[in-house]
Formats: sequence, structure tokens, C-alpha cells
Amino acid sequence: MDLTVLLILTIGVFIGFYVQTVIGFAGSLIALPILLLGMQLQDAIAYISIFYLFSSAFLITKEWKNIDKKIIFKLAITSVIGVILGILLLTFSKPVLLKKGLGVFILLYVAYVLYGKKKIKLNKGGIISFGVIAGFFSGVFSTGGPLYVICVENSVKDIKALRATMIGVFGLVTLTRVPALAVSGILKFSHLEMTLLVFPVFLFAQFLGKRTFIKINETAFKKLLMVLLCVSGLILIV
Repeated sequence: MDLTVLLILTIGVFIGFYVQTVIGFAGSLIALPILLLGMQLQDAIAYISIFYLFSSAFLITKEWKNIDKKIIFKLAITSVIGVILGILLLTFSKPVLLKKGLGVFILLYVAYVLYGKKKIKLNKGGIISFGVIAGFFSGVFSTGGPLYVICVENSVKDIKALRATMIGVFGLVTLTRVPALAVSGILKFSHLEMTLLVFPVFLFAQFLGKRTFIKINETAFKKLLMVLLCVSGLILIV
């Protein structure tokens, strides 16, 4: 066992899924750059996908009543198509190029959040297109969250319902991604073994995230999150 990889995985999972539990998305955007400090992109995606499976199962049971099921249904088919296309690219593309692409994606997301003058308005066709693109990025990087937020925001206005629906969307995507990663050979039994060692840390991140969500200063937290994302994006590009 590589203790350095175990330490990096522990730190990445704790920080990423703490953020994921607090705001309902962005866990991968935070965790993935940390994991890439000590492992290949394919391995990092495998680990994140396994923990997303645990996270989704836990959070969906807690937030089921607040989830907008109609939005989940709208995004189901497009997300599955996008995830499969993304995993095919992940399987056959060069990791270095994908890492730089992830860095650019993160920085573009930060720029949109900070400087976007108004929210993007989508019609039915736009939601379908964004669903495929979000599924694609979920398959390649496990980072479709920001694009799914744009889709869900067009139909869900209440913050609790928005967060819960995002959790439901991630559950749908994860149920597609994990089997596809296994079939492609990216997800291996060794990933499951390492996951068990880090699982207690993951549970603590979930617990702490739930406590934070109750008392959170949302504005300050989002500003800190943008700073962390910007740093992560720059590191990946350089």
C-alpha cells in the first residue's frame, strides 16, 4: 500500500465531500485536483465515483421529499448518454490533455459565477443539450455539477429544493457512471479496498457538512469556495 496515495485520498475525500454535503455540488471540483497530486486521472475518477455512490445513497434518503422528480426524469436519458460518451473519452484519451481541460473548465465556471450578469435561461431543447454536456463532463471528470445547476435553476427556485434536486441528479449520474467505469476497466477491485480504509473519514465529512449546512453563512462560504476552485484550476493548467 502506498501511504502517500492513501493520505492524498483521505484529504481529497474529506474536503470534497464536506463541500458536497454543504451545498449539494462541487465536491468533485474540489476533490479531483487534490487527488491528481498523487494518482492518475482514471484512478481519481474511480475513487470519486465510489464515494459519490455512498454519498448519494445517504443524502437522497434524507432529502427525498424535497427532490423535484420531474426534473430528474427530464435529465435521465440525456445524462446517461453524456456519461457514456465521457467515459469512452476518459478510456482512450491522454490524461495530461484531460487534466488541462479540467483546469480550463474550472476557471470558466468560476468566471461565470463571479462575472455572469444574469442566469442562463433554457427552453426544453436547451435543458436537453445541457443534460448531455453535463453528463459528458460527469463521465470524464465527475464535474457536471455546475452545468446541472444551470439546468435545475431554470425550474427550481427554492434553495432547499434546488440542493435536494441536485443531490438526486448526482444519484442518477452515479448509478450510470459506476457500472460504466467497471465495464471499461477503469474501476478495479483495488479501488474498493482503498475506499474501505478511507470510509470513516468520508462519514465524518458527511456529518460535519450536515452540521455546517444548518449554521452556514452562505455568502462567505461560496466566496471561499470560488478562491479554492480558482487555485485548483490554475494548478491543473500549469
